[in-house]
Amino acid sequence: MKIELNSESGNWFGGSVILKLALIGFLTLILLIPNFWIQDLISERQERQTEINKEIANDWSGKQLIEGPVLVIPYKKTIVEIANDKSKTATVKEVIATIHILPENLNMDAEVKPTKLHRGIFESVVYTSKITVNGSFSELELKKSGINPEKILWDKAKVFIGISDLKGLKNNPQVKIGGNTYEVEPDFITEDLFDNNLSISPDLSKLKSSKLDFSLVLDLKGSEELNFLHIGKNTKIKLTGNWADPSFIGRYSPDNRSFKDGGFTADWNLSYFNRNYPQQWEGERRIITKGDSNNVVDVATDNIDDSIFGVKFILPVDQYQKTMRTAKYAILIIMLTFIALFFMEFIQKRKIHLLQYVLISAAMIVYYTLLLAFGEQVGFNYAYLIASVSTIVLIGSFVKSLMKAVKPALLFSTILSVIYGFIFVIIQLQDLALLSGSIALFVVVALLMFLSGKIDWNKKEVV
Repeated sequence: MKIELNSESGNWFGGSVILKLALIGFLTLILLIPNFWIQDLISERQERQTEINKEIANDWSGKQLIEGPVLVIPYKKTIVEIANDKSKTATVKEVIATIHILPENLNMDAEVKPTKLHRGIFESVVYTSKITVNGSFSELELKKSGINPEKILWDKAKVFIGISDLKGLKNNPQVKIGGNTYEVEPDFITEDLFDNNLSISPDLSKLKSSKLDFSLVLDLKGSEELNFLHIGKNTKIKLTGNWADPSFIGRYSPDNRSFKDGGFTADWNLSYFNRNYPQQWEGERRIITKGDSNNVVDVATDNIDDSIFGVKFILPVDQYQKTMRTAKYAILIIMLTFIALFFMEFIQKRKIHLLQYVLISAAMIVYYTLLLAFGEQVGFNYAYLIASVSTIVLIGSFVKSLMKAVKPALLFSTILSVIYGFIFVIIQLQDLALLSGSIALFVVVALLMFLSGKIDWNKKEVV
């Protein structure tokens, strides 16, 4: 069968089909500009959500990291200084040094209750938690450290606990150690061990030993993440929560995890062979993270971030991320739509003006603003359905008025439905998106090659 082009379709814009294709290609490239604007708008809304999350965290409490406890014992240290002169005069002086002891055993049982807080159309995840901590310190290694037992200031000992955001404490924790109970208090002067220090001062002058059991309970608020520092020689963490989509983060994955009735349970059992700092050390050394504002680096505690692990409470759907991924396929959607419309001109022998291509492309650009706006209200999936159906119906009705027939409009609407449906499938696949998209593009290119071979570009006829 041969389809002869009438004078109207064959002489479009001066009778040059190639020129028309060039103009359509140029229009497609021009549409990249508003597409970039749309992507900037999506990024702006995403940044706004991040700002809201920070505001909620500032009002509620931020991400929490539980560090410690660490036992710090001061002692008198004799230093001999030799003068830098011919007499080589020696000066002997006594200074106060410290030795740090990490727990021999550290056990934490944490029960977390995440919930969503809304501010306008934005939402953020916050939580309350009850964390039971217990364990023990080992005996001070006097021979290995070379410390004179008589020089130890047992009455000046302190125990430090680190919490990243002290505002999250719902009560004043009490620490039971050595058979006595102590209330903690903030301490940012005595020992700059953690970013935020809580401390107690147990009097060990009678016991004269660091072999101590300890226990405490933390009622803690936070947002988005709850993390722990692997600081014990043997660290055991059990974490339970009523959140269906937890993301376990950090270097250590849970040894066991289970999901049931919209909640989860996870536990870690870690040995000190998996960390890069000693069980005991001397000197004024900080335990810090890489993001510390002071940028302090310590030989014993470098790369402490590698020993942080925990859970992140993510929202099940991030509509901004999916909307951004959809917008990046805009050039593909526009190109396929224009190609389908171009071939329909030849099949139906109907001229479509460049301005009408512009109007169709405008509808496809507005599609993304609809997707973004509805996504903030009803979620990505429903927004995709609403925006896609609205755009397909609009463009299909417009094509019907151009072609003066129902069947071409239905065919074109079906093509658009396949295109938008395919993009939705790619967005959902995530890991297989590249493979699926590549295969589909290969098929499209093969189909276009076949159809273009049916056109005699010189004689202006479609065979």
